[in-house]
Amino acid sequence: MKKILLSLMFGPAFFGAIAVSGAFAQGVILPIPCDSRPCRPRPIPQPLPNVLPVKSIKLDTKIEGQVATTHVEQIFRNDTRFTVEGTYFFPIPYGASVVEFAIWEDGKRLVGEVRSREEARRIYDEIVRRQRDPGLLEYAGKDLLQASIFPIPPNSDKKVELRYTQILKAESGTVAYRYPLGTGRNLWRGRPGAEGGVANMPPQSFGTVSGKIEIVGREPLRNIYSPSHAIEVNRRDDLRAVVSFESSDNDKDVQLFYGLSEADFSMSLLTYREPGKDGYFLLTLSPRDDLGEREIAAKDIVFVLDTSGSMADAGKMEKARAALLFGIRTLRDSDRFNVIGFAGEERLMESGLIRADAAGKKKGEEFVGKLQPTGGTNINDALIASLKQFESGNRPKMLVFMTDGLPTVGETNAAKILSNFKAARKIDVRVFPFGFGYDVNTALLDKLGTENAGISDYVQPQEDLEVKVSSFFARVSSPVLSDVEIDLGPIQAEMVYPRKPGDLFKGMQTTLIGRYRNESDLRDVVVTLSGKTGNAPKAYEFRGLDFPRRATDNDFLPRLWATRRVGWLVEEIRANGETKEVKDEIVELGTRFGIVTPYTSYLATDGSFVSSRRAGSGLIAPPSVMPRALEMSSGRDAVAQSVQQNAQKSNVTLADRKEMRAEDQVTVKRSAENQFVANRNFFLENEVWVDADIRPETKLPETKVQFGSEEYYRLIGREPMLAQYFAIGEQVAVIWNGRVYRVVK
Repeated sequence: MKKILLSLMFGPAFFGAIAVSGAFAQGVILPIPCDSRPCRPRPIPQPLPNVLPVKSIKLDTKIEGQVATTHVEQIFRNDTRFTVEGTYFFPIPYGASVVEFAIWEDGKRLVGEVRSREEARRIYDEIVRRQRDPGLLEYAGKDLLQASIFPIPPNSDKKVELRYTQILKAESGTVAYRYPLGTGRNLWRGRPGAEGGVANMPPQSFGTVSGKIEIVGREPLRNIYSPSHAIEVNRRDDLRAVVSFESSDNDKDVQLFYGLSEADFSMSLLTYREPGKDGYFLLTLSPRDDLGEREIAAKDIVFVLDTSGSMADAGKMEKARAALLFGIRTLRDSDRFNVIGFAGEERLMESGLIRADAAGKKKGEEFVGKLQPTGGTNINDALIASLKQFESGNRPKMLVFMTDGLPTVGETNAAKILSNFKAARKIDVRVFPFGFGYDVNTALLDKLGTENAGISDYVQPQEDLEVKVSSFFARVSSPVLSDVEIDLGPIQAEMVYPRKPGDLFKGMQTTLIGRYRNESDLRDVVVTLSGKTGNAPKAYEFRGLDFPRRATDNDFLPRLWATRRVGWLVEEIRANGETKEVKDEIVELGTRFGIVTPYTSYLATDGSFVSSRRAGSGLIAPPSVMPRALEMSSGRDAVAQSVQQNAQKSNVTLADRKEMRAEDQVTVKRSAENQFVANRNFFLENEVWVDADIRPETKLPETKVQFGSEEYYRLIGREPMLAQYFAIGEQVAVIWNGRVYRVVK
């Protein structure tokens, strides 16, 4: 790719240079003393901040026909009392072309021209060697925009704008877009001061990051997905969608994927595989948004609501009644339903299912309106009575079970309740249990969901019961394919989650994540989706899917898979007791991938989970006794554990959100002693950042190199992927391509 040099001069403002090098990273300004120009006051303090703080970043992208035009507006802040000069770096995605670069000076927008950039590369290399800051290595190996900016007045903002275009790759039917937001984070630690120590600079991070990505497709847009950020998707029509996001603490690269398809069902595929290791894949399935009423399966559903005396507390009954009414109103005329209220004994709206036409809905609304909280909680009999409502046939069958208490009447042993339910269940019924509050048996509710093709959910006291339950009813109102099976053909897949895909609903996406271990590249694989729409069996083939032996773009996939695996393993321990094998695997995954687990992480004072330290074995040492949250089946800790394991079992994102509850957190937070970089977890041990894969028993050839030496830079030139790991610090140990690389002082 042709290198360019940007050189600009406008009155009192000077800025210049575009460069090469750099992994994916956000644009940064490195302040330097402006001793070559008149600066006041003097002397300039040393050391300066590593980088100027980013006050805000605004991203506006339009993707049309796989051509993406990205406009970036960044506002930096000089909080010092001095005028400084800055060197700006921005990593240009591979194959992209810079259309425009501009800064704002005294309210005026000054635009530069693009020239040759060999000189800019020299500037970058000089800065790397002069500042000896490993964080700069994050910008080594890719195309960089580099510009000198002067003046940056004291206590002022400096706005920079950039526009570039690129052609997006499409592999296995999936288009990928990536905006480089995250890698510059390692520049924000203190750098060596005048005496060689580390300057105690205030913490630096991004300010507000907001983005809008408009997608215009030549075919209908499908399976829009981001593993990095919580996004909102506003579909204008089949061919057009606007994706938006906003965060103040997420410094991951923005990653967005989508498919293009006119078929009734669409499948998108992402893969990741390092040489010599198992591969990982993510399959996303979704039906067309405009499926007609005839293509939506008529369903049978039974609503079961706890009406015991405790439901009178905190307005739970009123909210549950409102949510149940919403569920009834979302039913289609072709659906059938019944409502059961239960306390010490059950009370049925009808002796069997009735049609959800206008008359049926009116009857349901009247029955729900009369439900009053009183008496004990007979869960066993209510469950058995609900099963008797269903008839054999091909309709999707759902049982929504809502309770706020422990069984207190009739059979109260959870194991026997589950056994009785299993014996009475003669036909295929999906069970969706809801627990309200903390006084519920999570072991009972979790197993009811898992063993019956559903999933449990919990409404904690601080949550809005009506909103949460109503949202569930809206999601499952329109099944379009039931009894779903997925045939991966020749793929040697294992540990695919969820273990059973469940039904597909209109307006929803289903995601499967698993591992594959084929010994050769598999190209143009055919994957088959099958199921039923009403009485009619259906099958759909998806062609052109590739499962390669080497695919390194989607390095988030192993960690995403590990979160799901941990969720299932934790549930296994809670359901069937702790075994050494399962416990050891949880510890291994928690250590290797930085996953929140009861054995390898703890709740910090800021309310987030962080990683525990590694022991001499190279693994995090689990507590000597079984964690309390795994032993408890009711109470606050038990509910929080169930919420967390369910979040992990269905997890599709590694996005961090400042407002995230601890129980929703699936990966540990980055800390002063733990960082996760490009599919590797690092622990700070004796001032060395050590790859979690390095254990006492590791027997691999080693290469040792001194930080900042000529051999150090030559090694990065030969193995540019090492730069992202070496950027963590001055002393690093990492495994790469079957060799241990150690950076020493």
